[in-house]
Amino acid sequence: MPSRTGAKTHPHHDAPDTAEAFRRLAALPEGPERDALRDDLVRAWLPMAHRLAGRFRSRGESYDDLCQVAALGLVKAVDRYDPDLGNAFESYAVPTVTGEIKRHFRDHMWTLHVPRRVQELRNRVRRASQDLSQTVQGRSPTVAEIAECAGLTEDEVRTGQSAAESFSALSLDAEMPGSGDGWSLGDALGGPDPALDTVVDRQAVKDRLAELPERERAILYMRFFDDMTQNSIAQELGLSQMHVSRLISRSCGRVRDQVMGDTDDE
Repeated sequence: MPSRTGAKTHPHHDAPDTAEAFRRLAALPEGPERDALRDDLVRAWLPMAHRLAGRFRSRGESYDDLCQVAALGLVKAVDRYDPDLGNAFESYAVPTVTGEIKRHFRDHMWTLHVPRRVQELRNRVRRASQDLSQTVQGRSPTVAEIAECAGLTEDEVRTGQSAAESFSALSLDAEMPGSGDGWSLGDALGGPDPALDTVVDRQAVKDRLAELPERERAILYMRFFDDMTQNSIAQELGLSQMHVSRLISRSCGRVRDQVMGDTDDE
């Protein structure tokens, strides 16, 4: 660090004495000199930002990415710090950098969007479970024990536990547990049911079919439900195939016109 920022020893080895440099920064107008001093201050405090990033190593994000997020928080802290308030920069920068890292996890690391309140429940449940795991031997802590430790209701604990499953998601190509034969989660997904496409149509014509004469209803049932040919229907009813064909066409046309009329009325 250049001499302009000093090197007085602080409680942390990565906390340089920059009080005078911050006072100079606050007094300087916008320009190259101020920008250079600001950059020096950011570089001087980067080790502290990296140390804070290291606290979050085990949460599924790479350390390099965490360091970038922490550096962004540090830049914000340098820009917003007011030395005239009398507080040391470190006491202002630590919560600012830590908050930036936590915000990164909240906004970018969840596979599914989860409300902030539920994310906080998840964190409280996780911390309570970790604390109880050191005192409860041979078993996992119960919901009631976690609720008492975290100061939550049992329903809130269950919500927090459910939220933990939303932090990350398995690929559909992941092998199903215990399958042993290469089956993946994607293989377990259902497909569209073609019969669903006919549900609305059947419901629409149901009442109109009931209004047809009994013989015409019987002919339509044999044709479209029993899958009988027109010749077979004609032999069954003692009619000509041509007459059966005309009855089918007339009945279908009547039902169609009535259903379409109902739609137009709506």
